[in-house]
Amino acid sequence: AMPHNCKAWSRYADLERSVGETERCRALYELAVSQVTLDMPELLWKGYIDFEIEEGEGEKARDLYERLLERTSHVKVWISFAQFEGTAIGRGIKEARVIFDRSYSHLKEEGLKEERVLLLDAWRVFEKNKGDASSVAAVESKMPRRIKRKRMQVDDSTGEELGWEEYFDYHFPDDQGAATSNLKILEMAAKWKQMAAAASDDDSDSDSD
Repeated sequence: AMPHNCKAWSRYADLERSVGETERCRALYELAVSQVTLDMPELLWKGYIDFEIEEGEGEKARDLYERLLERTSHVKVWISFAQFEGTAIGRGIKEARVIFDRSYSHLKEEGLKEERVLLLDAWRVFEKNKGDASSVAAVESKMPRRIKRKRMQVDDSTGEELGWEEYFDYHFPDDQGAATSNLKILEMAAKWKQMAAAASDDDSDSDSD
């Protein structure tokens, strides 16, 4: 009656599972996540993934994570995926780090600073539990400095300035590396221009002779 109602789908799936109908439960979840409009898709996907994990179906759970990441790149999905790989049913700590690294690169490309901080916090906790001092240090080396800044608030409808507000910005060590390399490129370009200008001046001097 209401194909967008995720709680209803979840109840149907739980009912099938409670009577041992694993395949019917899976088919229901599959039908549910294929709906165009869902009111709480995260609830349904979490239920489907948890179901496969509880059934011991690591490969199926992994496929679901990859399918979900095609629809959303929410940091919580990335963290959950990495943590899953670090469990007994996952591929292990090495694969968990691959997922953490993948997600970090993706969030960096998207310019999502606060999400990167959340990911690094979760990654650090993971390494403290499953890694060693060097793996913890490697994650901590990526942690940003938090800097207080000010920006002007503007009314969207009128364009009127509403006054200054304070906010926190994050400076990541690897972003500074990129900024430094860009600065070096600009410096080299400026030097090349100066050399080219000097060379053309020399040519004009020799021509006048």
